[in-house]
Amino acid sequence: MINVRLISRQLVDRVSDAAQASPRQRKNLNFHQSDDAACHRLLNAIEPETYIPPHCHRDPAKGESIVMLRGKVGLLVFSEGGELTQKFVLQPLGETLGVDIPPGVIHSLVALEKNSVFFESKAGPYVPLTEYERFPWAPNEGADTAHEYLIWMTRQFA
Repeated sequence: MINVRLISRQLVDRVSDAAQASPRQRKNLNFHQSDDAACHRLLNAIEPETYIPPHCHRDPAKGESIVMLRGKVGLLVFSEGGELTQKFVLQPLGETLGVDIPPGVIHSLVALEKNSVFFESKAGPYVPLTEYERFPWAPNEGADTAHEYLIWMTRQFA
């Protein structure tokens, strides 16, 4: 018998609770078996206090798709120079339920509601972001100015 993993409300609650308990205020639950898997599939729970620095994936195979399951998330798209070029609100019962982000698109996400959870899929294997995929105009996670930048990003949706 083949075992399937159901994405239940209970599972979404569990990963959301783990995000709230995490110092980073986010948590993912992987469905893929290892970082070397060809396809990464995961639940990603983010809270309003988490900071995801603007970044892109330069590898032409590293597009990513996001579908909202619960909550509300703001997607910000930037130019190479750091100008905000587009913004979208993603929510399961809203106009925009998710997004497919092509490789090379500079983006970030902010949780606009507590308990926000989305399903994410992207090509593996996992490779940490390089300096060429991060940008000097955006603070790195943990930097003194990261919280200020998170507030600025969140205000784009006020």
